[in-house]
Amino acid sequence: MTRVRLGASVIATLIGFSMAASPASAQCTASGAPANCGLPGSVSMTAGRVVRLQMSAGSTALTAPTPADFDAGFNATSGPTLTISANASWTLSVRAAAATWTATNTSPGAPARTTKPAADLKWSTASNGSFVSLTTSDVNLITGSATASNATTLHFQTFYSWTLDTPGNYSMSIVLTLTSP
Repeated sequence: MTRVRLGASVIATLIGFSMAASPASAQCTASGAPANCGLPGSVSMTAGRVVRLQMSAGSTALTAPTPADFDAGFNATSGPTLTISANASWTLSVRAAAATWTATNTSPGAPARTTKPAADLKWSTASNGSFVSLTTSDVNLITGSATASNATTLHFQTFYSWTLDTPGNYSMSIVLTLTSP
């Protein structure tokens, strides 16, 4: 079973509140019946940029390759659903945490491929869309404007080679970064 671990890195500014009353230079005095008086006051608030990224799952088990997948050179797996909430424009980017997969041996005499490149995993926001190879540099996955909920499912294609991809357990960490400029 091949696993991809997804880690989310979110850059967010929280809402800051401040209340300021007018200087206590005014007074209120009332006499007689009914007695009441009022003083004007004010409150103020500064709302900063707020962004939130939620993932339906923190890791994805990629579909194990079959002989037909090796013949085709790849197979496909649907990954997590990513939901963004933001009060301003935002960008979600994706990258591999390392240039190669982590490989663990599972068969004596057939060491796992420790040089399997991150680019052997491609991603897309549509199951039948065009797929982009992972790199160690941030690449824009999706962008949007202020929204209460923008949900996108991440889809993967894993590339396989009969001569290179030896038996083993393979995993890779992926970094998702949500920013609001």
